[in-house]
Amino acid sequence: MVGDLLTIGAFARAARLSPKALRLYDELGLLRPAAVDAESGYRFYDADQLERARLIAWLRRLGMPLARVRRVCDLGAAEAAAEIAAYWDHVVAETAARGRLATFLVDYLSGRGSAVADEVSTLGIRYAARSVSGLVRTSNEDVAYAGSRLLAVADGMRGPGGDRASAAAVAALVPLETRSVPADELLGVLAEAVGEADQAIRDIAESTPSGEVVTTLTAMLWAGSRLALVHIGDTRAYLLRGGELFQITHDHSHVQSLVDEGRLTAEEAASHPHRAMLVRALTGSGTSRPDLSLHTALAGDRYLLCSDGLSAVVPTGALREALIGTGDPERVLDDLLELAYEAGAPDNIACVVADVVEV
Repeated sequence: MVGDLLTIGAFARAARLSPKALRLYDELGLLRPAAVDAESGYRFYDADQLERARLIAWLRRLGMPLARVRRVCDLGAAEAAAEIAAYWDHVVAETAARGRLATFLVDYLSGRGSAVADEVSTLGIRYAARSVSGLVRTSNEDVAYAGSRLLAVADGMRGPGGDRASAAAVAALVPLETRSVPADELLGVLAEAVGEADQAIRDIAESTPSGEVVTTLTAMLWAGSRLALVHIGDTRAYLLRGGELFQITHDHSHVQSLVDEGRLTAEEAASHPHRAMLVRALTGSGTSRPDLSLHTALAGDRYLLCSDGLSAVVPTGALREALIGTGDPERVLDDLLELAYEAGAPDNIACVVADVVEV
């Protein structure tokens, strides 16, 4: 101990954190030491920092990402409590969805049949889709599709083959629109279709001078009140339920990985020069790993699928305000596109809006 300060070892024991974790939190700006010895580089901490350190430790035990931990620690007590509650609600909902999928897979693989029973549902969807060019683009590689059972958006990389790749990815899924698929087979059927999409992209790549084409894909396939979601890249899916807007996909981008690691804040990521760099997409290589998940729709839900031409320029709060309106999907699309153009529309925009309704 130096004066009234604790060594990093003593502070780690008191906070129930490891010295390694404390060094990481120092590097990330989460918990700076009170003093650092100029010659040895040893870190020293004040006892008043224990409360913040313990809060960080508790939040990490909850599994909260470091970027969100930073946000919680910088809030007042009431706001921090609300943020933790919102995070845990999301974890519970996500865990429940994974639990249903795990139960289905166990029953399916053990030959006991499906845990997700086919159901006669009175739910349907009203939908609208649009793909438009941005204000500074001379070509449009974005594709949007909406039908009574399939919703999809894809964003091809600019350059030779990008527009064909996004179109081929969606085209591979369109036959599912008229195919009768039981609820317990949604994920498998959708995964197979994405594999066919990847093969189609491989064929395009072989006829492209650079030999490389890339597209993102986010799509939903419906059966009754069940929907299967496939996602790869930085196109997104949102759910508006009970007045709250949830992003139900996770960007496969370089900056999002930095946010997940706590090295960038969401605000810093939004203006990062490499925000468009993808770490996962459909390339025709056969090695792509899209995210697949199963969800339950409720009457009154509103879904938005969009390319980053919308999500990158329109803040989440503005998206929510547009989606919460009482207009039909076509009217909501008008409002969303107007917001994108007001923000300069530097990129092309693909959008699908779908309302879950009782038939």
